[in-house]
Amino acid sequence: MLEYRILGPLEVLDGDRPVRLGGGKQRAALAILLLSANRVVSVERLADDLYAGAPPVTAVTQVQRQVSELRKLIGAGAIETRVPGYVLRAPPGSLDLDRFEHATQDAGQAAERGDHETAARLLREALDLWRGSPLADLAYESFAQTAIGRLEELRLVVLERRFASELQLGHHLSLLPEIEDLVWRHPLREGLRAQLMLALYRAGRQADALDAYRTTRETLVGELGLEPSRELVELERRILSHDASLDLAQADSAPSAPAAERILLVAALEEGDLDPLLALVRPLTAFAERSLIVARLVGEAEELRRASSALAELAGAKTRTAAFTSLEPARDVLRFATNYDVELVLVAGQSADLQALIQHSPCDVAASFGPAPDFDRGDVYVPFGGAASDWAALELGAWIAAGAGRPLRLVGTTADPSRGRRDASRLLADASLAVQRVVGVTAEPLLAELSPEGLLEAVDPGAVVVGGFPARCAAEGLGPVREALIEAGRTVVLVHGGRRPGGLAPPESKTRFSWSLAP
Repeated sequence: MLEYRILGPLEVLDGDRPVRLGGGKQRAALAILLLSANRVVSVERLADDLYAGAPPVTAVTQVQRQVSELRKLIGAGAIETRVPGYVLRAPPGSLDLDRFEHATQDAGQAAERGDHETAARLLREALDLWRGSPLADLAYESFAQTAIGRLEELRLVVLERRFASELQLGHHLSLLPEIEDLVWRHPLREGLRAQLMLALYRAGRQADALDAYRTTRETLVGELGLEPSRELVELERRILSHDASLDLAQADSAPSAPAAERILLVAALEEGDLDPLLALVRPLTAFAERSLIVARLVGEAEELRRASSALAELAGAKTRTAAFTSLEPARDVLRFATNYDVELVLVAGQSADLQALIQHSPCDVAASFGPAPDFDRGDVYVPFGGAASDWAALELGAWIAAGAGRPLRLVGTTADPSRGRRDASRLLADASLAVQRVVGVTAEPLLAELSPEGLLEAVDPGAVVVGGFPARCAAEGLGPVREALIEAGRTVVLVHGGRRPGGLAPPESKTRFSWSLAP
């Protein structure tokens, strides 16, 4: 059985012998197929990724040639032709990412049982599979950059989980150099900072633990204009009071670090953006235990005082606020999303650089168009076709409906016998079962014609329409149906699924990550 490796430079091994791969395009084609192993990759997507979104007229022929050459190297049966493209069959355990996922899944189950010795061992074995930066030899290929960022983020998450298990085992002294190195390289990750504080405290260095908190606060306020999370503040209080639950003997009854928050980020680039965005996010914070970061990005220093004053009244136990000047708003929003493990970024679609956000964000990105939603006027509608971003839109729509106390209505297409297409009722039933399981909301199915007019009629009246970004929005825009909704003045929220699995992802994705790598 061939062994495929992407957790480092791309490699294929036949036993102990490396398979000699061809040039850059062939290696890129193999990497694209491996990132979606055992799932169909369309010829269109292969061409787009191989040629950075600008495929030549001969792109289909080039893709076919690359696949033909790959089959000669790794076996004709390894890559199947499946409409509308190809699927690379990777048997269980043949891909290093697959082994990484299984080890972390087993480690999570061991940690839940309180078996931290096994959890730490499995996480160390998972991390030992890494041979450097993932797909390091393809780092400059545009298709690979998002996947590399996702995998690097997952590696950090697993490192933090390993630290948590080893702290439970009393390994704080041996962990300190490693945690300090990661904090130096990732100074804005509050989870790592909390683990450093705890390790210092257990090593008998209370003053250093408190100094680590002060340094953390200075860094967060200086870099982002944000106070530390309430979990980090609480950890400082417990250290000051010598809280017995922090002692190793009490570790089983207390977490080794603050529990991860579910954080929403509202980023307003224009003064008029803030109220409509907050109207959308209030149902989310009301229904579920989520914290909120509200950031106001201004272009000139003269605007800063007014923006800060407007945000001051929003600050509270669950809401942190920051106002600052920004010459590159998209980059700064992404910095917040990455450093604070944000679950969802919400921006105004008219004023944001949406392409930069959806291409590089680690989490879901939602863009709002139109006026603030009027939940007294109507319900929450989700046009649903089963695409990856449609699932992210469905989850967001379900949370909004639950928080606002409004019905959730799923809109699918009617049958088209002339094209052999049945209606979408079965797909809508699957989607409804998913939101019932995760959110506890029952969705009503609606069928509409696949046209702007048909959808406008189906969602009228409605408070908000929540849909997914089209897969090819960078090249083809939002498409006629979404454009028609926006032009009609409806409140529309478009969602792009990020690298982190959402609540409606397959259950195994809580510890398995391939779901989050799929575009």
